[in-house]
Amino acid sequence: MDYLFYTFTVVAFIQVFYYIFFFVRVAFFKVKDSATTPPPVTVLICAKDEVNNLRRNLPLICKQHYPPGYEVLVVNDNSCDGTMELLFDYGRVYEQLDYRTIPQDAKVLKGKKFALTIGVKAARYHHIILTDADCYPENEQWLSRMASRFTDKKQIILGYSQYEKRKGFLNACIRFETYFTALQYLSFALARLPYMGVGRNLGYTRERFLSQNIFVKNPQLVSGDDDLVINAIATGTNTTVSLHPDSFTVSRPKEQWDEWIYQKRRHMTTAVHYKLKHILLLNLFQVSQILFYVLFIVLIVFKVWMLWVLYIFGMRLFLNGIVHFKAMKRLKTLDLFLTFPFFDVLYLVYFVMMLPGIFNKKQNPWK
Repeated sequence: MDYLFYTFTVVAFIQVFYYIFFFVRVAFFKVKDSATTPPPVTVLICAKDEVNNLRRNLPLICKQHYPPGYEVLVVNDNSCDGTMELLFDYGRVYEQLDYRTIPQDAKVLKGKKFALTIGVKAARYHHIILTDADCYPENEQWLSRMASRFTDKKQIILGYSQYEKRKGFLNACIRFETYFTALQYLSFALARLPYMGVGRNLGYTRERFLSQNIFVKNPQLVSGDDDLVINAIATGTNTTVSLHPDSFTVSRPKEQWDEWIYQKRRHMTTAVHYKLKHILLLNLFQVSQILFYVLFIVLIVFKVWMLWVLYIFGMRLFLNGIVHFKAMKRLKTLDLFLTFPFFDVLYLVYFVMMLPGIFNKKQNPWK
């Protein structure tokens, strides 16, 4: 049984490596104000049947304090719920607001891809900040904090979007999964290995977006539009992150388990299309985490090297606690800190549950 202990030691080392090489970068990130003046930007929102969300959130986006000047461009993707009428009404109130409407017979790509492409090409400004109709900024500084990260060399900005805190176990699961996903993609970007971003809070230049013909290469995918773009165009030198708390956006979470699981499985369809190095690094972390807990249970049950096993387990837990405490504080989810050991185990169950999403091709392209 000694070989199991040695394997346990190796996977524990792998886990520790990810925490001290990747995740610690978010945990101890120091926010600095930009010394350069941010450029004029276009805030791009692609929407399909989102009239209620737009009614709530669009005014908050149109009231940003941004002296360099900005426009808010909404691409209405063949909505049937009064979105067009709302945009017409709001367009007379907010001078920054512009919009485009895509008729159904103009669709040539599945899901959000066509609307996103139309929006990027129609944008008035070279620099673009993306968000979703169901997202809202917490204050009037959001756009300024995000866009200030643009420089001549940094043409891609990865932001963070959290979910509203509500009562219930489902909400805690959603918020922890969102936090941990962000911890991974933000820390990888800080380590010059960017692999994804979330369209709820994301920025890039028009030239970067158009530099790769991403959607034509993957016309069958109905989800992961923003993942695919970032995975294709982001490099260690052209990508930065925005971690100032004023730069975060907030979304309303799902309220039913089946809706959330369906959403996450749909998002999983994109992961197999990442670059090979990203697939290997992400899977190595997940597999090592699974083996860590499986081997820990086996070794304790059979009482193999018990003191060393408990010592290694405790050291990993202590290190994880330090990183999670700082990272959760940074990403405004510190209320979940005391539950992180539980969610660390539960995340493995979540990962297994999401695997069928990779093979599910019959999915709604927007919802």
